[in-house]
Amino acid sequence: MNPQDFSNTKAFKVFKNKNTGSNPKLTGVAVPVFSLNSNDNFGIGEFLDLKLLADWCCKTGMKMIQILPINDTRTDDSWDNSYPYKAISTKALHPIYLNLDKLGTLNDSNDIKYFQSQKEILKAKDYVDYPEVMKVKDAYFRKIFAQTWNEVKDREDYKTFFKENEEWLVPYAKFCLESTVNGQQTTDLVQSSKFKVQSSEFYYFLQYHLDKQLSEAIDYLHERGIALKGDIPIGIGRHSVEAWTNPELFNLDCQAGAPPDAFAIEGQNWDFPTYNWEAMAKDDYQWWRDRLTQMSRYFDAYRIDHILGFFRIWEIPRQYTQGIMGHFSPAIGYQQSEICCMLAANHERLTKPYIRGHFLHEFFGEYTEEVREKYLNETSFSYFELKEEFNTQRKITDYFSRQQTTDNGQQEEKDEKIKNGLLSLCSEVLFVEDKGYLHPRIALQFTHSYNELEEYQKNEINRLYDDYFYHRNEELWKKEALKKLPKIIAASDMLVCGEDLGMVPACVKDVMQQLNILSLEVQRMPKDPCDTFVDPSKNTYLSVDTTSTHDTSTIRGWWEENGELTNRFYREMLGHQEGAPYFAEPFVCKEIIEQHLKSSSMWVIIPIQDYIAMDGEFRWDQTQREQINVPANSHHHWCYKMHQSLEELNERDNLNDIIYSMVEFRNSESQKFKNSEVLSF
Repeated sequence: MNPQDFSNTKAFKVFKNKNTGSNPKLTGVAVPVFSLNSNDNFGIGEFLDLKLLADWCCKTGMKMIQILPINDTRTDDSWDNSYPYKAISTKALHPIYLNLDKLGTLNDSNDIKYFQSQKEILKAKDYVDYPEVMKVKDAYFRKIFAQTWNEVKDREDYKTFFKENEEWLVPYAKFCLESTVNGQQTTDLVQSSKFKVQSSEFYYFLQYHLDKQLSEAIDYLHERGIALKGDIPIGIGRHSVEAWTNPELFNLDCQAGAPPDAFAIEGQNWDFPTYNWEAMAKDDYQWWRDRLTQMSRYFDAYRIDHILGFFRIWEIPRQYTQGIMGHFSPAIGYQQSEICCMLAANHERLTKPYIRGHFLHEFFGEYTEEVREKYLNETSFSYFELKEEFNTQRKITDYFSRQQTTDNGQQEEKDEKIKNGLLSLCSEVLFVEDKGYLHPRIALQFTHSYNELEEYQKNEINRLYDDYFYHRNEELWKKEALKKLPKIIAASDMLVCGEDLGMVPACVKDVMQQLNILSLEVQRMPKDPCDTFVDPSKNTYLSVDTTSTHDTSTIRGWWEENGELTNRFYREMLGHQEGAPYFAEPFVCKEIIEQHLKSSSMWVIIPIQDYIAMDGEFRWDQTQREQINVPANSHHHWCYKMHQSLEELNERDNLNDIIYSMVEFRNSESQKFKNSEVLSF
């Protein structure tokens, strides 16, 4: 694709004859479907709620709605399934987004009363109660399936849907039948064998209705000139259809994650298997191309979650649970003999946990002696190793997950301190070993193992460390990305955006520009280490600008986190001379949004919470609860629900007029915009 080709993407076809200009600067809103709040939904956002959101976009002049992944994630009935990036299928949609009324009305009057009462209970909650919503909806699905299937299966549109999707639909349904999903019959309403599903047809039925309802919403968006932007997760669930049907395409003995950052100091472990790219390359990445083709059924644009994973992934061996114990893959590691000789240290000193008696109290405090007796072996005076039953992070985590806690919480607090201390001891290494090569352990400079080296050894390790993370692998990573990405993105005509945040290799920018993949620019997460904030007016045109992401706090949440930083932002970015207010007052939020809507980026897509923050009487007073995800918590509940209903939002004329005027100014500036990177649309 060359710069002129954007007009041929699905997203820009939606805007045809919508006065976008030759070099458009466009605006959108980001919100997860599950967070949408309407008068008619069942306590969770549903696909058909996108129609009300589209009405609001028309009132405010926006051209795109960006959502999080909407694929099925169900493995059990727990909160963990609220995590939208851990799908059990890359093609099946999540049944939780179905509108029950559209499925049909139940015949039994008692059933009708029960589900209506449950709807009222779930709608009254100020968060999305994922497990309860799923349990109640599942009961309805089984009843309406038994009541309507004989009629549905003979519909021509159902037959067409099944024929077009049979290749993935059949294994998905079989997987669901053989997994715990089919065992989620936990309400009295579905105890009867009459409603126990023993056929794949139940899953065909749900996916047919999901396709039907989402397509209805998309048609509504397109009629109004609004594009839908989806999200393609970098990973798949370990317990998923794809891992079950094509295990050869994945490294099931490894886990994907992310190195430490400001959001997670121990790194992140997503527990996804990593991709076996060599196996995928044998048929030109057909698995990926099929995935993108299916996405293009619904989306006009998509965000590649963690695009860095196509250059290299942060890979964590299964014996570890913390992301800090990972390494890049692929990567050119160091020869063992070379490193041992250079550092005058044996292999064990470099790769095994370095545990000394004099720093144990720092990890375990009052429990130090108990830890020495129960979990450690003393190999020589004041030198220790973990006992075999506790010598990996996985063993430690599994052990403590089996322990019983006391009612007063004291034992739980003690167990947590000991567990975290033992996990930290496991990470007291200088190099991570993989396939006979050594990779520097990230952030090794903060370990006791490093601090107790000789000075010349520290200097050598620092040199190796900098070379490994910032120079040694650049050409390899560029080559890897250019092998995969062109073939994958060519599978559809969707507009492509990449989430290029985190520890970004130098080669990423060039590759993304070469392939016309829009970058992501977050004001408080500059890519230049010399900057504290990103100036939106200096963004490259081929980018998406935003105030916040689902992994960060909102504008208001961030404003309260660090007063010194807030004051600096208030002066340097907003041009005020006086001290910043403690809270992000509506005028502050307005100034920030206005600054972003003057961005030089092709797109400005801002979370709905940040738009609403401009209205002091309308915004939610529970600021911290508006953050969608906390990356450091792998068991976070994804439960943010808009405090305001979409109906109320559509009627908020003053706020909507303010946003519309800002967006219209941006549209008018599009006509003046000149950029050498983009010739013309």
